Amino acid sequence: MPFLAKSQGFQVNLFGEKQIGMGHTGTGVALDGAAVVFNPGAVVTLPDNYIQGGVSPLVFQSDFNPSGTNTQYHTLDKKAYPFSFYGAFGPKKGIWKLGLGVYTPFGGLADWGQSWQGRYVLESLDLKAIYFQPTLSIKISENLSIGAGFVYNRGSVDLTKAIPLSYTNGQDGQAELTGSGKGYGWNAGIYYKSADFTAGFSHRSQVTTTISGGNAIFTVPASIQPNFPQPNTFTATIPLPAVNSIGIGLYPTKKWILAFDINYVSWNTYKNLEFDYSKTSTILTNTKSPRNYKDAYTFRAGAQYKASDEVDLRFGTGYGTTAVSDGYVTPEAPDANRVYLTGGLGFKFTKQFDFDLVFEYEHLLSRTQTNIESQLSGTFETNVFIPGVSLAYHW
Repeated sequence: MPFLAKSQGFQVNLFGEKQIGMGHTGTGVALDGAAVVFNPGAVVTLPDNYIQGGVSPLVFQSDFNPSGTNTQYHTLDKKAYPFSFYGAFGPKKGIWKLGLGVYTPFGGLADWGQSWQGRYVLESLDLKAIYFQPTLSIKISENLSIGAGFVYNRGSVDLTKAIPLSYTNGQDGQAELTGSGKGYGWNAGIYYKSADFTAGFSHRSQVTTTISGGNAIFTVPASIQPNFPQPNTFTATIPLPAVNSIGIGLYPTKKWILAFDINYVSWNTYKNLEFDYSKTSTILTNTKSPRNYKDAYTFRAGAQYKASDEVDLRFGTGYGTTAVSDGYVTPEAPDANRVYLTGGLGFKFTKQFDFDLVFEYEHLLSRTQTNIESQLSGTFETNVFIPGVSLAYHW
């Protein structure tokens, strides 16, 4: 149940539609209220105050081909709905601004069904992690500003998998783990701005999220039910990694913005996944599964072209490395190195209202693996499709 920590897999990075359209760049450019998460130091440089919200439905399609066969298993067609909300308030041309971000940096939905080969590893997973981040941004000179925010995370999970204990009709036993938890962290950034060049650095701290008192439900034949005590609860702790980002913005003409980001994720802190049950038996014992993740990078590039006073065109691309080492790939999020393409349209209905549309296609490179713990062996290949829409009011 690695429900919050799967490298790029559940690090959805869907923080703002303008930024998604530009290849997820935003550390070194201040486009709108999403600067609260991309770079708190840039919030005070926004010319307006902002209230905005957006949603980016995520379609995760993964295939698995078991080794030595021509069989293909596919995830069922389900959608997750990562969202974001931002506010930025302060005096115009002042030296401070307050910000608030509510966003979903981790989330996903994968359902492999109950008859595929890896059902004893995973059948389905529904994950939501929501960050709440109040922020203060301060201008310390004409060109330099800083900012920081406190992060409170609220996460929830619903995971099911089969248990290899058959009923008389051949049906497998079932395990379902559901629960919610919380964690705390912080976000900080520094931002430099001149007439034709901007640059920024941001740090999002590790957020250790703990689920206590989650429900552990085991459906097994009556003859062995005493070995799976009910009711039962579990405790698990996941270190959501620290993220460091550096970015620049270039402004070759009044119509063009070019942006480049490098994103470094400290996944090496995620060594094991541990579960402690309130009630155990000779069969149901506490578990400690190795993960041994490594740090990962993402390289991002994007551009915005002002086609008219009312219309902006955006496009971008990126490449991300996986944090999952060979031997540790799992079907919760079968991670691999990935490439993506993005595009977007921005419309200004009035001087105060912005409406943005975006679409992203992401491809995880094919990866053939044998998991060290479960011995699930085969080839994963995954595509992700992400449309998005947002509305912003600024004044």
